[in-house]
Amino acid sequence: MDKKDYYEVLGVSKNATDSEIKSAFRKLAKKYHPDVSKEKDAAEKFKECQEAYAVLSDPQKRKQYDQFGHAAFSGGAGGAGFEGFSNFDFGDMSDIFDDLFGGFGGFGGFHQSGSRRSANGPRKGNDVLYRMTIDFEDAVNGCKKDINLDVTVSCPECDGKGGFNSTTCSECRGSGTVTQEQRTMFGAFLTKTTCPHCKGTGTTFEKKCTKCKGKGTIKENKTITINIPAGIDTENRLRVAGKGEAGVNGGSNGDLYVEFTVREHEFYKRVDDDIYVDLPITITDAVLGCKKEVPTPYGAIKLTIPAGTQSEDKLRIRGKGMTNVSSKRKGDMYVVVNVVIPAKITRDQKKLFDELSKTTLDSSVEFKKYNKFLNK
Repeated sequence: MDKKDYYEVLGVSKNATDSEIKSAFRKLAKKYHPDVSKEKDAAEKFKECQEAYAVLSDPQKRKQYDQFGHAAFSGGAGGAGFEGFSNFDFGDMSDIFDDLFGGFGGFGGFHQSGSRRSANGPRKGNDVLYRMTIDFEDAVNGCKKDINLDVTVSCPECDGKGGFNSTTCSECRGSGTVTQEQRTMFGAFLTKTTCPHCKGTGTTFEKKCTKCKGKGTIKENKTITINIPAGIDTENRLRVAGKGEAGVNGGSNGDLYVEFTVREHEFYKRVDDDIYVDLPITITDAVLGCKKEVPTPYGAIKLTIPAGTQSEDKLRIRGKGMTNVSSKRKGDMYVVVNVVIPAKITRDQKKLFDELSKTTLDSSVEFKKYNKFLNK
């Protein structure tokens, strides 16, 4: 089967710059590397990308490829005399993989910097996510809640080591990884994997801990008290440091993250740090004005409704909204007026409305505008 064009493999034009070629390979390597990709043909595509990048990133090889195509590397290019990829310098590709994958093993043959973290060094424990639903009032005022969860903790029997009388692993010699050599057309590749004998810890024990079965950790049920700040909102997360799972090889514990859902309230509606509430009033209250008792999350207050208030008018009450979690400042509360029109009225009430209709209420600005438009 004919090989694919190297430029097509990387998805670049034949006039692509070195940086464009490198950028294209960087994206494809991250997508198709067998250690991270779930695609069935990832290994084959990754090999194609490596081969294409090996040629196009080298000025001399790229020049030969542009002139002779794939024949430049098969000995059939009229004296090109190129000896495959056995002498290819992987240094540049190493930088790419270190950048993409944090310098983990599996890219053998590359130079590995001394800054790489040892496989059996201390590692922070996993973080734990806990979802909690609270009432609207709890979000307004803040509160304390107890949560019960199973977390992984360091085994108290063996101090988190997994066993007793430790010795250096004879298989990996304490490195926590084993190396296998694989020869390809690119040269020798060294693939590093976790040592199966010591599970990457670098040590073995004369006696395995029976309590944790050699894991160094056990599951334990804990009750943790959470201080919920006033103003918490749905999808907000609260971090509780050190309450996650136990670290490995002496590493620190992970953190606990509590994600909140705030139940909707029957009357209040939250918009950012402000609270809205509907207030029903009668026609006479709207026309004449009045004082109304209005509920707030902090207690009821007396609110003056100005004469001539219209339906959907908003009246602001300062400082009666939600507390901002960051600044600790309170938002405002908005009372949305709803002038209720009665569906049924008594005979006496009808007489009063009839008398009222004979007055000059239709002399308002709105009526004057409408009548002027109507009589055009």
